[in-house]
Amino acid sequence: MTADQAGPRDTTPAPAPGPAQTDPAPVVIIGAGPVGVTAALLLARRGIRTVILERHQDLYPLPRAVATDDEVRRILQAAGVGEEFDAIARPAKGLRLLDARHRVMAEFRRSEHGRHGYPQTSMFDQPELERLLRDALARSPECELRGGIEVAGVGPDTTGPVRVTYRDDDGEHHLWAEAVLGCDGAGSLTRDAIGAAWEDLRFEERWTVIDVRTKADVRCWEGVDQVCDPHRPATFMRVGEDRYRWEFRLQDGQQPVRELIAPWLSPSYDGDFEVVRETQYTFRARVADRWRSGRVFLLGDAAHLTPPFIGQGLCSGLRDAHNLTWKLARVLGQGGDERLLDTYESERKPHARRAIRLAVAMGWAMTGGQDGAAALRRRILAAACRIPGLSAAAGRDLSPPLAAGPLVRRRMRRSLVGTHCPQPWVVGLDGRRSRLDELLGDTFSVLTAAEPWPSLRALAHGLGVPAISVTDLRDDGTLTAWLRAGRADAVLLRPDRVVMDIVPAGGHGFTDTAAWASLLHTTRSPHPSPRTVEKSLLRSATR
Repeated sequence: MTADQAGPRDTTPAPAPGPAQTDPAPVVIIGAGPVGVTAALLLARRGIRTVILERHQDLYPLPRAVATDDEVRRILQAAGVGEEFDAIARPAKGLRLLDARHRVMAEFRRSEHGRHGYPQTSMFDQPELERLLRDALARSPECELRGGIEVAGVGPDTTGPVRVTYRDDDGEHHLWAEAVLGCDGAGSLTRDAIGAAWEDLRFEERWTVIDVRTKADVRCWEGVDQVCDPHRPATFMRVGEDRYRWEFRLQDGQQPVRELIAPWLSPSYDGDFEVVRETQYTFRARVADRWRSGRVFLLGDAAHLTPPFIGQGLCSGLRDAHNLTWKLARVLGQGGDERLLDTYESERKPHARRAIRLAVAMGWAMTGGQDGAAALRRRILAAACRIPGLSAAAGRDLSPPLAAGPLVRRRMRRSLVGTHCPQPWVVGLDGRRSRLDELLGDTFSVLTAAEPWPSLRALAHGLGVPAISVTDLRDDGTLTAWLRAGRADAVLLRPDRVVMDIVPAGGHGFTDTAAWASLLHTTRSPHPSPRTVEKSLLRSATR
């Protein structure tokens, strides 16, 4: 098929005769790690077809993520794998800071009941997550995975579909994509293709990561231990029933594994002990200076790299996917304005940068660094940890509100706008108990403190979204209390459950409808997918 057959946006000339070409795909995703596959699943739920191009035939050979937060578990729920992930995840109590003699300096507790409806921190084994994501991918007719290939080129940028060139055993091929998502890691070809460069945030250390399986009675507290020892900083956590992870900063003359982890084992233990994986990594802190060129986007490690000290590496990548996919689906299939796509980088880049800087700060504070001020930093840290309320504050969500922008209509400093709606258990009209997001579906929603008034119903109807009184949801009072605390009579939720706009208490309408309405609809004829026009359990009763 030639380029002029690919769709209404295509103005590129047909390529000259040459290598074999394949059918066009609405979205091409480069990289089949958790970020790329999750992006494909989120797009599939909105009826957008994807082709994923992956160099490896099997799962990624060097997975390392072991922790996730409650917001990311909500994203996995949105991708359709929430229940499967429940079966492989275990709640973690939080983080402890230990001194060189393994005495507790501070403890930062994490709740088993976070605002997103899940434990604030969960441990898991990344290969298990990848398997369940791949299984979901295989069940989705909108998704196609092509493994064992090498992507050779992306672009050049045009006003039409983007050309992706790849090679396999049969030769060279072209795909013409309405958008390209570069989920291809730190050495991203996609990043090079759009001319992006790294901004170095000045952290680089070599660490060894050791995964062990054993029946031993390992000394642990069902959370993460960070040993603040300038000579041998280390991180330890229990990942599964008999699976543990240790991370040590590398030194000259590295010790054998059994010697490194001896402080956590009984001296007399001589039973089973399997080193599943021992790998060296260089932890870096970097952000790409640009995340988009035309319809080509960077996600995950292609856009940002973070040290692992607050467990936000994979979490940040999955947040990228959640933020971008609903906007891209809106533009491709529902008449959304192209300017919607500008908000991906403007919202996610400051968010990711903040997480990286926090990880760097925590890394220097916890490991002590390698300079002359290390001992002073540790003393300051130990004193700070004794300040009343600090431990509780450190245990709060690591995801701050989004900054004000076209899709975050914040007028007051303390506002619900830019924050996530909590997700309690609710009861639908059919009497079925479910999580809030399952009831709302994959689109926008309006939640009100009382019965929706006529003008609000009319606006919701124009958006094609439900307007729901929280009193009809029969939750535990969480939503009513949340609206009252935020001084809002109603909120407009984006598909990613971020509050986009509010009706202030005593007000009659949203504060800035004119600013965001033009982004959601253009004069182009939208092509809604079957999934996006299905009725929710409540829509027929509220419109």
